[in-house]
Amino acid sequence: MKRQYFGTDGIRAPYGSDIMNEDFAWRLGVAVAGWLRENGAAQGAVALIGRDTRASGESLTRALADGLAHGGCRPFTLGVLPTPAVACAVSARKAALGVVVTASHNPASDNGIKFFGAAGIKLTDEQEARIEALLPARRGEMRSSPLETVDGITDYLAASAKLLPARLTGWRIALDTANGATVHTSGRVLRELGAEVIPLGAEPDGRNINNGVGSEHPEKLAELVRRQGARLGIAHDGDGDRCILCDEQGEVLDGDEILTLLALHALKQGRLAQKLLVVTQQSNLGVEAAVEAAGGRVARTPIGDRYVIERMRAEGAILGGESSGHIICSEVSPTGDGLVAALKVIEVMLATGHPLSVLRRVLVKFPQLTLALKVREKKPLDTLPGLTGTIRQVESELGARGRVLVRYSGTEPKLRLLVEGPTRETVQAVMDRLRSAARSELEVLD
Repeated sequence: MKRQYFGTDGIRAPYGSDIMNEDFAWRLGVAVAGWLRENGAAQGAVALIGRDTRASGESLTRALADGLAHGGCRPFTLGVLPTPAVACAVSARKAALGVVVTASHNPASDNGIKFFGAAGIKLTDEQEARIEALLPARRGEMRSSPLETVDGITDYLAASAKLLPARLTGWRIALDTANGATVHTSGRVLRELGAEVIPLGAEPDGRNINNGVGSEHPEKLAELVRRQGARLGIAHDGDGDRCILCDEQGEVLDGDEILTLLALHALKQGRLAQKLLVVTQQSNLGVEAAVEAAGGRVARTPIGDRYVIERMRAEGAILGGESSGHIICSEVSPTGDGLVAALKVIEVMLATGHPLSVLRRVLVKFPQLTLALKVREKKPLDTLPGLTGTIRQVESELGARGRVLVRYSGTEPKLRLLVEGPTRETVQAVMDRLRSAARSELEVLD
């Protein structure tokens, strides 16, 4: 369903732009309150709002809360809190709505807003489209009443700490919290479990979230693991719903490797519901090869963790995610949770006695290249005959030996290209052809 403002994970844009400012946040609050009323929510329905560490987050939260109150909701702030902790709070407190003011892994100059419905489930495309239709044309008068605070961290920390069957005494773990929302959660849980935590990206100042640190920039974490002799490294993104790992040798594991080792361990234990792992179109073909060889199966969805979650719910699966590090363990959390994913991997390490460098070997990836081209305008792909013709041609040449994925980012002005094939040379040649075709029909900015 066509939406004007919502992307693959909420609404995101540079702060101060037409769709990411206090005026728009207020109008969005009114609209989502109206949508709740349409769906039977009572007057005074509770809405819980969390945010990451961006400097713009506090004022956007106030504006959004005022719009929600204007629309008949009763908003509460959770303060700075990871996205999965907000989802947990919505479920635990039986709130009608959860809101996170965050732009996830984007730079500090951006911000965003995403929603959870009852039970901490992300909204569907249809629900988001209806909210857009309810946006008022202009903002009403803002009030200055203080926003009540609710504790959203205690239950989340307690539930997370209960996931491991043993303490981590003697474990040295490097932890990169991206100067973001996990700065007061993940390290605390790991320390309570007995681990020695070496922090990175743990000094947020409102402007440095994701700045050279976090899941999008794991190179510093990898170097820290090697230098400090850590058993593993854990990196989150700005709002904490992603997890990227480093093994004890400082080699980075992406979401595909994490999902594969978790799926194969669960299959071996007879605990992978429906013997099913759900991934997106982005995941490497090697994931299917490994899971199917172990007696399981893999289902693919469009890009976006909420599409993964929808498929998991439809088929009764309990494990799914994205190569970017969104890992959903639905028996624990209704959404992607970087801390839960890390703890689940540590659980496998404890159960098997194997280091991460050994566990990761279950996935043998097909040669793959990815590229993101920043574009001035997201022209519909079907209006680009040169690019679409090249895509068809290389798909025919690759056949069953590889694949091509070309799409626009749902959250950034970027064209994303992915190529997999039988050899690195083949993949590079195909990528070069796609890049050339894209540049001939799109204004590429970098």
